[in-house]
Amino acid sequence: MTRDEFDTYCKSLKSTTHVIQWGDASVWKIGGKVFAIHSGFKGKNEHALSFKCSELNFEILCDQPDIIPAPYLARGKWVQLLSKEAMSNKDAEDYIKASYDIISKKLTKKLQSELGLI
Repeated sequence: MTRDEFDTYCKSLKSTTHVIQWGDASVWKIGGKVFAIHSGFKGKNEHALSFKCSELNFEILCDQPDIIPAPYLARGKWVQLLSKEAMSNKDAEDYIKASYDIISKKLTKKLQSELGLI
């Protein structure tokens, strides 16, 4: 998934916000909490994509080629895709949505309501 495809998809999710952080990383948040990061850019690992996943998916995904525990975030069950071949765009979208859902559910009920999530 290219950075443009990533940004377009994350923007389509309800009540998300976007910042450029940590150098030139495209960081997407819900309720101020990060749910997906694209740290790749043209010419250098342009498909580097990170997201949070369930404990089971973390174990399964980390056994796949070109998918590693995300640097600095692995303790929280985040993975990083290192190439376009690591996962189809459709699967990446499904995992990003799952990450969005995991993070959304950790927000307070009040904030979830303010963001129109419940």
